[in-house]
Amino acid sequence: MRDQAPVLLRGVSYAYGEGELRRPVLRAVDLTVGPGEIVLLTGPSGSGKTTLLTLIGALRAMQEGSAAVLGRELMGADEAARVALRRRIGFIFQHHNLLGFLTARQNVAMALELDPALRERERLARAGAMLEAVGLGAHADRVPAQLSGGQRQRVAVARALAGSPGLVLADEPTAALDRASGGEVVRLLRDLARSRGVPILMVTHDPRILDIADRVVALEDGRIVAAHAGAADRGGPPPLSAAAARG
Repeated sequence: MRDQAPVLLRGVSYAYGEGELRRPVLRAVDLTVGPGEIVLLTGPSGSGKTTLLTLIGALRAMQEGSAAVLGRELMGADEAARVALRRRIGFIFQHHNLLGFLTARQNVAMALELDPALRERERLARAGAMLEAVGLGAHADRVPAQLSGGQRQRVAVARALAGSPGLVLADEPTAALDRASGGEVVRLLRDLARSRGVPILMVTHDPRILDIADRVVALEDGRIVAAHAGAADRGGPPPLSAAAARG
């Protein structure tokens, strides 16, 4: 089962700076995300959550340990290998990062441009279908300025899933949204990912969304200090660890 895990980390450490300025941010982290599993990563600011997410997403080079993501070992991987892996991952960030001069449909279609087998008409049709799936079919031809914050983040969800990724990484996707919009977005992401069997690793400070998780993992000072089943596994809200509560 382990060798089939979409994410398998062993002894991952990372530091910024060199010499006297060297500052460790991750210390011997072990983490597994199973097929179709939804894992939330919590902890106070500066605990290493986003750094860990960017390493898993092949957005930066590994320094120490082993990280197998979608069957690719990232330790020692060159930039070309990391780029190839990034194309198989759906990313969602705190800010939607939509291009303001493109419509919602065109923003989603951009995620499909790396597939040379798809013609523009096919890309736009698939983007339209994804927008229908997130409840925005009627807004497909609107630019981001004509959408609410929650609607823009739903476009970002559609874009992340449009390319049929093997893994979704989300960094604080509800931080800029109100309670209702944030809950709507993450539950939509959960339902769409589960229907496709896609695992999710999500960094969050938001205690309101812990109920979507199969597992909640807390980081503090670069180490995993707590991990427990989420409410999706247990049928109720999980307890907050001290690290998560301070976040």
